[in-house]
Order: sequence, then C-alpha cells, then structure tokens
Amino acid sequence: MSKKYFGTDGIRGRVGEYPITPDFMLKLGWAAGMAFRKMGACKVLVGKDTRISGYMFESALEAGLTSAGADVMLLGPMPTPAIAYLTRTFQAQAGIVISASHNPHDDNGIKFFSGKGTKLPDDIELMIEELLDAPMTVVESSKIGKVSRINDASGRYIEFCKGSVPAGTSFSGLKIVVDCAHGATYKVAPSVFRELGAEVVVLSAQPNGLNINHNCGSTHTEALQAAVLAEQADLGIAFDGDGDRVLMVDHTGTVVDGDELLFIIARDLRGRGKLKGGVVGTLMSNLGLELALADLDIPFVRANVGDRYVISELLERDWVIGGENSGHIVCFDHTTTGDAIIAALQVLMALKARNEGLAQARQALRKCPQVLINVRFGGGVNPLEHATVKQASERVTQAMAGRGRVLLRKSGTEPLVRVMVEGEDEAQVRGYAEELAKLVTEVSA
Repeated sequence: MSKKYFGTDGIRGRVGEYPITPDFMLKLGWAAGMAFRKMGACKVLVGKDTRISGYMFESALEAGLTSAGADVMLLGPMPTPAIAYLTRTFQAQAGIVISASHNPHDDNGIKFFSGKGTKLPDDIELMIEELLDAPMTVVESSKIGKVSRINDASGRYIEFCKGSVPAGTSFSGLKIVVDCAHGATYKVAPSVFRELGAEVVVLSAQPNGLNINHNCGSTHTEALQAAVLAEQADLGIAFDGDGDRVLMVDHTGTVVDGDELLFIIARDLRGRGKLKGGVVGTLMSNLGLELALADLDIPFVRANVGDRYVISELLERDWVIGGENSGHIVCFDHTTTGDAIIAALQVLMALKARNEGLAQARQALRKCPQVLINVRFGGGVNPLEHATVKQASERVTQAMAGRGRVLLRKSGTEPLVRVMVEGEDEAQVRGYAEELAKLVTEVSA
C-alpha cells in the first residue's frame, strides 16, 4: 500500500499548511498512541529541534498521545539520534522527533523511532495512517496518559557519545571549530568534544526559534570555513539542525563531504579489523568513493537516497557502516541510526590512529566531478516520466560510454527534481547536467 502522509523521512512540510498544522498533530498523536497501545503498555518519548513551531506541535502531540492512553516523556531540544538512543534506554514503545532537519524554520515535521531506536516499520506507519482517517476518541478518564519531563537527557546523551570512543581517549592538542546550525546540537556537541580534551570554538549555538540552519550548519559552510582559517584550527565540524548530518572542513578551509568521511571511517575500521562486510552508499555517492574502497578490497553497494534505505541495506547484509554524501553517516557498531556527533568522533579517532590531518586523510579518495542541479516543479505530471526527458537521459548515458553516470530523481522531502551527472570531464559533466535540467524545467512548466 502507498502511504498518504509518511515520506522517506517521516512527515514534513511548511508550518501552517496541511498536514503541518496543530489539528493534524493532535490527531497524529492520538493515532500513534492508539497504534502503539496495541502492542501493550505505552510510553512515548518526544523530542524536538529548536524551531519556534516545535512548542506548538509538542503540545498538540502531547494532547493526542495522552488522549489515547499513552504516557509521554518530554525531552525538549535534543538531536534526532539522541531520541533514538533514549527511546531504547527508557524502554519506551516509540520516540517522536519534531524536526525538519536541514530545512529552514518555516518548515517542520515528525519523525518516529521504534522501541529499538530504528525507523518505524512500514506496517506501523500504515496502521497510523489508517487511524488518522478514523474518528478520534478519548480513553476513559482513569486511563488517560501522564506526562513527565526527562531533565537529565542531555547528560545521558553526552555520555553515550563519549562512550563511542575507547575509554581514556583524549583529543588534547586538537583545535576544532563546531558549527551547531542554531539547532538541536547547540548544547551537547560542544560539551562532548570539550570533555574529550579538544579546544573548541563554537559557532551558531544561539537558537532563537527562527535562525535554525540560516546561513550556517552543514547546508551553509562558508562561516565555518572562514572561522577555521581565522582560528588556525585543525578542522571544523558542521552539523545540521537536528544533528543527524555532519560535514567537516580541513585546515585549508576545504569542505569534506559525507563520502569522504565515510571513506575515512571505513578505512580505519578495516585497518583495525573491525569492518564487518562492506560499505553502503546511495545512488548519489561519488564514483570516486566506490573506486577508493575497491582499491582496499572493501565491497560497496548503493541504496536508494535516504538514510532509511541505507539502514535497510545494512540490516539486510549485516554490515556496520553506511551513509550519504550529504553527511548522514550510520555507524551500526555504535548506534541504530545516523548520528552526526558519533560519526564525527569516529573520524577524529581515525585521524588520531594514523596521525594524519583531515586534509591528508581525504587525499586517498579522488572524487569524480559531479554536478547536481535542483529543479523545482509544482505537482501534476512527473517530469521524470516525460518521454523527452527519458530519451535525453539515455542519450547522455550512452555518450559517456561507461565512464560516468546520470541520475534523475524526485526529492523525498521537497518539490524538487534532482538532476545529477557524474564523469571524468567536469566541463562535459556540467554541460550534460545543464542540458537535462533545462529539459526538466521545460516539461514541468
């Protein structure tokens, strides 16, 4: 069955536009509570990022969940992966995150975690959707859920992150700049790195509800690049608004993306005999990552774009490391979902073990030129199904004669078509990408 509300990463949209409205969130809380209660006694953790609409939706979800008889434990602003971890440790039936990740403040959304700290199974999402179309009822007064607040959530998660590196690890002598995107990592991330001995310069850690992801964080690294150079830091770390994506900046001010970070972690795991199987990337992973891993005899497979698909592939193969070039990196040997702080710590451990700087470590991966153009379209006909677009894509693929790739796909979270072309010649790649993007624009008009 196709889903009406759930996309690849929960439910997301513009605040005030259906379904990102208080009345829908009330009903969603009720439907989720009813679905989880079918599995027995129900306790649900609720966390959020720092966008202003989180207060409104937190209250609506709380009312809906308790009306269905679910007990609610409020975490306040916490990184998305922290909710996954705390859901497990509190033995809750589910965790809910109010966040639109890397999007601006006027978007918001809902992500769910199962009691195991993983994405909700499809059958549970379908059950919730079915209940959303049913009349809302309230359990009898004596069975209404109770609400409490977990006051030590940040401390618990900080210790969990620190526990992902060996006891006694010290990053003393390392100077890093940390950009928290005015988001959910603003308290915990600087503490983690400081408590492990690093000298930390903090950027974008003054959330006001409206500045999340605004010209900062992993989607806008310019300020971090400038700060790394100005501070003469060893490296910089950029998180997104909800703390499940990470990019880095080396001492020269160059951005190091998720593909390169994934390679650095995988190479270190293999060197220490800790790599189980191979690495999962996505359709957007750079061809250079695949070639660099092949040089190390590390198997590589591509999943669909979206961390839930990376996780699904890891589970199916019983592998431990995967991720996306956007900075979603999953370290299954430490946690159950993409976790930006833990991924950053694994990179720092890899650099420490080889006594390398970030700029040196990334040299072993030579990225192929890759051009990505986002084309906005307004519903209606899917431009990717248009004969002209299909024919042009096939023609470009044939022209590159096996030395490049074409990927056209719709975004799972925004009304965008992503046009990606990758190959050995940057000018040729850009020309092909612009040609295909122009066609997509024309057929979408």
